[in-house]
Amino acid sequence: MKVAKIAKEKLPQFVDVIKQKGEIWGPVKNDERNIEMYGPATKMESYNYKKVNGFSELALDATRTIIPPKVFFHPANFNMFKFGEHGYLEDFSGITPKIVLGLHPCDIHGILILDKLFMREYPDPYWLARRENTIIIGHSCIPDDKCFCLSTRTHIIEEGFDLFLTDLGDFFLMWIGSSKGDDLFRLKPELFEEKLEVKHIQKFIDWKNWRDGQFKLDIPFTALADLMELKYNDALWEELALSCLSCASCSMVCPTCNCYNVSDHFYVHNDEGERRRFWDSCMLREYSLVAGGHNFRAKRSDRLKLWYTHKLQAFISAFGKYACVGCGRCILTCPVSINVETVAQALRGEPVDAFWKRLALKKEE
Repeated sequence: MKVAKIAKEKLPQFVDVIKQKGEIWGPVKNDERNIEMYGPATKMESYNYKKVNGFSELALDATRTIIPPKVFFHPANFNMFKFGEHGYLEDFSGITPKIVLGLHPCDIHGILILDKLFMREYPDPYWLARRENTIIIGHSCIPDDKCFCLSTRTHIIEEGFDLFLTDLGDFFLMWIGSSKGDDLFRLKPELFEEKLEVKHIQKFIDWKNWRDGQFKLDIPFTALADLMELKYNDALWEELALSCLSCASCSMVCPTCNCYNVSDHFYVHNDEGERRRFWDSCMLREYSLVAGGHNFRAKRSDRLKLWYTHKLQAFISAFGKYACVGCGRCILTCPVSINVETVAQALRGEPVDAFWKRLALKKEE
């Protein structure tokens, strides 16, 4: 894997050059809003991926976006195909060449996890087409108090990107991870230095050691899969269900959640129509509802148990790793503090300071 150095002031020029290969998308800061959640209202900064015209619009200092980059390959709502009395025609019209800039290591790991699901046994043509038409440029990050990707070993990335930028102050080190990335590099190679000095390498080592020391949240994942099995019928799930709103926010923001549904929409003027695919969630009551009105998981406790079993146990047996990348979105999003951190604490029998736990204790009084 080739590594090159680019001065920070030259990166905007590089972004302008690579626009010829596709639309540039990256994290952009949303308008600040007041959030009031069981306490005083506070201002909250938030970011989302948006199409940009130039480097100046990007917010590469963002810790995380609200919606993860799975949305580029598994859109929240899209048309799969049009159909009529003479057959059907797949619809790939919404797929355009894109360059997604600013993905952090944990989010790239999330895409690689979904690759296993959408590309192995039953390859999804829509996922494959979007992957083929998307260039990924990763970017280093500094963790906040909700990041725990060091615990999941997803704080570094060695594959799954075309280019990866590490911010070292006045310059970036750029890893070239694919032929597509090399093609971008060759559009303007004079912007880069390929010969690195010892001081540049040492600066990267010092930065990496410093960055790893910035993690404030540690979630021991050792034996979590076993604990999920041992506590499968534990009263914990009923405690959680007392507070769970079944809002599915955890699923929407999770980089590895992939559930979807399909629906047919008929045109009014003829006998043709289209089949649309949209995000769904196992946390929603209707998800397990079948013909005849039977619901396999009508209880919130069963739905919670399913979600965490998938994240912390079942995905390991199927694909050899946890389906959690430590991004912290579930911690930030759940209004009643049901998240990987608090559930892991409860599974280990540790004290939990969370709304759902306080409510459960109040019910017992």
